[in-house]
Amino acid sequence: MFHYNRLGSNCSTFVRAKLVSLPQYRISRILGGKLGRLLPAVLAAAAACAPYSALASDTPLYQPAPAWVLPAVMPPNTSDSPPLLILDFQHRIEDGRLWSYVDQATRISTPEILAQAATLTIPWAPDKGDLLIHELSILRGAEKIDLIANGQKFTVLRREQALEQRELTGILTATIAVEGLQVGDVLQLRATVTAKDDALAGRVQDIMPIIAQPARVGFARMRFSWPTNAAPRWKIIADGVKGVPVRKGAYTEMTLSLPAPKQPEMPEDAPSRFRRSPLIELATFSDWADVSKTMATLYRTEHAILPGSPVAAEVAAIMASEATPIGRAQRALQLVQDKIRYLAIGMDGGNYIPQKPTRTWELRYGDCKAKTLLLIAMLHAMNIEAEPVLANVGLSDFVPERLPSAGAFNHIFVRAVIDGETFWLDGTGSGSRMADIRDTPPFQYVLPVRLAGADLMNIETHANARPLIDLSVDADESASVELPSAFHATLIVHGPQAAAMALAKTQLGEKEQGEAVRQFLQQFIGEGQYTNATITPDSASGDVTLRANGVVTTPWTTEDRRRKRAVAYALSGFDFAPDRSKPSWAEIPVAVNPPQGMRYRLRLKLPDNGRGFAIDGETNLKERLAGFNLSRSMQMDGGIVTLDERFDSLGGEIAAKQIPAERDAVATAKARSPRLVAPVDTARRWTLTASEMAASTQVKAIRAVFDKVIKDDPEEATGYTSRAAFLNGTGDRRGALADMGRAIAIAPSVSSYLQRAFISYELGDVKGALADAEAARALDPASGETIGRVSYFEAELGNLDRGVALLDQRIALGGETRSSFREAKANLIGDFGDVHEAIKLYDILIAEKPGSPSLMNGRCWIKATHSVMLDTALKDCTSAIELSSDTTGPLDSRALVWYRSGRYNEALADLDAVLAASPGKANSRFLRAAVLKMLHRDAESVKDVAIARRIKPSIDREYGRYGITLP
Repeated sequence: MFHYNRLGSNCSTFVRAKLVSLPQYRISRILGGKLGRLLPAVLAAAAACAPYSALASDTPLYQPAPAWVLPAVMPPNTSDSPPLLILDFQHRIEDGRLWSYVDQATRISTPEILAQAATLTIPWAPDKGDLLIHELSILRGAEKIDLIANGQKFTVLRREQALEQRELTGILTATIAVEGLQVGDVLQLRATVTAKDDALAGRVQDIMPIIAQPARVGFARMRFSWPTNAAPRWKIIADGVKGVPVRKGAYTEMTLSLPAPKQPEMPEDAPSRFRRSPLIELATFSDWADVSKTMATLYRTEHAILPGSPVAAEVAAIMASEATPIGRAQRALQLVQDKIRYLAIGMDGGNYIPQKPTRTWELRYGDCKAKTLLLIAMLHAMNIEAEPVLANVGLSDFVPERLPSAGAFNHIFVRAVIDGETFWLDGTGSGSRMADIRDTPPFQYVLPVRLAGADLMNIETHANARPLIDLSVDADESASVELPSAFHATLIVHGPQAAAMALAKTQLGEKEQGEAVRQFLQQFIGEGQYTNATITPDSASGDVTLRANGVVTTPWTTEDRRRKRAVAYALSGFDFAPDRSKPSWAEIPVAVNPPQGMRYRLRLKLPDNGRGFAIDGETNLKERLAGFNLSRSMQMDGGIVTLDERFDSLGGEIAAKQIPAERDAVATAKARSPRLVAPVDTARRWTLTASEMAASTQVKAIRAVFDKVIKDDPEEATGYTSRAAFLNGTGDRRGALADMGRAIAIAPSVSSYLQRAFISYELGDVKGALADAEAARALDPASGETIGRVSYFEAELGNLDRGVALLDQRIALGGETRSSFREAKANLIGDFGDVHEAIKLYDILIAEKPGSPSLMNGRCWIKATHSVMLDTALKDCTSAIELSSDTTGPLDSRALVWYRSGRYNEALADLDAVLAASPGKANSRFLRAAVLKMLHRDAESVKDVAIARRIKPSIDREYGRYGITLP
């Protein structure tokens, strides 16, 4: 349904949009819905866009079409004809009334179209005009079946389909199940909606979307007519469409042939005036001042608040408690927002006529019109200058290009002037307090509503006083940069989202509230485990505070052989990359999000009191970037890092010529975002002693969160799997094994079985690992990972033939995974079977894919583990190193070749390079221990082998197969 001029409906749209953000509002396209429902959509558009009749019927009227209607020409019904044979719009403006005629003929070419078209529903507002049915017929070859003459009638229903969106329309629906319709028929429906609106003082407006290619229609047109001596103004807003009025006696007609040419594509970040749908507007308003004057008569406040009335008492209470005009204005706004719930009333003239303030107070609900009139009446009673202003949600910058009419707007709110300063007060908002009184609305142009008339007014937007989101995170990462981050989060929600969370507090159970908090917080902090979640509304501030403890995966990553962590948040997900590659887009500006902001504060506890940690990047910043204000302050003191960021969108636009400079500024700011750099010798999880783990506040916090999550919901598997991963990573594999058993008992899955299989394998239970891998394979027989695990465990248990046979089955199937299974087979035979057979398999693979660093490294490794063909093994590894982007694997393999060759210093150099990049690589640690032992550096060897065994307890079994053992 189209809502160009329905203030009640569209301020409902405004309220709903603000609950999330303020997305660009778009005009619906007439062909956007199902084909069989096209005519109802058109008639709904006519009912919504047109004025209404004071005397209207509440049932469809069956009568011939008006005399001024020109019959459409039925095109041939052939197999290649489009399903829509006729789409004919004919509108007439006369005597302050709009007649909207539609003729639609649908070819029932498929069973799917039959299912859509066999049931017709036509909505209309009975208090606004009449629904006139002229024809409902089936064309079957040369036969025409008149369904109305045969007794089929429409049934009238009232269905408030928008009630959940806080909109009461009063729209009736005429519905009919068409009897006897068959594939091959043509269903034709012709109908008219008449409408007149006394609120517009005799003025008429008509706004219709223009159907454009690639839509296909057999015959389509738009025809408008009006008395020549009472011509409306008109405007076509579409590329490649022209209208030429032609005088025919006392009337003038204008016809548009459809569909229009395909409209130019526009970038998604362009202002709405570039992305508007094609449309045609007609109106009898003379200019914007005429619109302003016409609407002003509906917002007079004389006698709106009666002496002794409840509203008068509220005004008196505010006057007594607040000494300043600005304080009184804020209290009045808060009262209208908090004590009058939102409900749009679109019946009984409610599209334009606001509900009286006394009635609004009695009902305790109203839409933007009702709230605006009540607020203005209260402000006037306090001797505060105030007036209504009309706005358009989402198409604000498009308004100046449109034809002056009330239909150009879909929202109304208040402009107040206090001591020469302008304030924008919106009664449909929520949570506004004194701190927010100077915030600007998300509109570029508004129209003041004045008895003397007014022209469009431009609003210069700026950052809001308070952020919509104020997030504080107190994180503990003091034990190790390898462990998960434990945190306490406090998030203050302001504005409409606060109202939504306050509602969740009253309507959800404790568990559901916790889930709501988790879902909200993870948008900013990330996936993890959350507990102790609370929602606390604050009526004084209008805000809602969310709190929770949590654990997320460590944010530290390895880069340039150092552990690093991003700390800034504002620019982490911000990109400015407008696409203006097409020549036609070169001069199109970029729309900036309406004013809204976020504040992020971090307090981070570092390991070892911050010894050796450094900050890389710009710690303090105050800059404007691509229509946003960014401010940042950061410092590190005594092992505590503190960060405070504020990021605000400002609204408005960025000129096309400024795009390159803004893009460069954003890229530069992102590159200079501060990061923490850990020292080379920073504590790792495998270097922590048992006593250090027991004393660590980070470890205690992590365990407390996992334990509480499991206690709160012992039937949820993710708590167990998360704790198991932590225990396994810190060396408590028995505890991890028990947790995985509980998780599998609750929700068995491929990942949980494999996770337990890995733990069992490291504990030396290869049979248990095989059983779990088989269970995983039973759940997903095609999983390459499960097949690889099963084949490996079988081979280690002495069943190499079984493992190879399993891989051969997958190889025989072919497909994209065949090569990876062939490589797995070569590795399996190389580890547990005939080394020469494995090398031959690799020779074949490399011949098919020469220059593959993965294959050359694999062949090098097999030769090195069995100490054969070491000269060619060295060449394989060196070639793999030269061709690889990640050299750690082939360097480790070459180190084993050096070791087998007795060249221990070369082996040590390669292993040092590997461990500098990947300190947690257990295989390299173990081999380095063997090398150090041969170099008689026994103390260092003992240290390295202890680390290797802690990271990977199965390491001795693996290297024992290669004949390498350590005490």
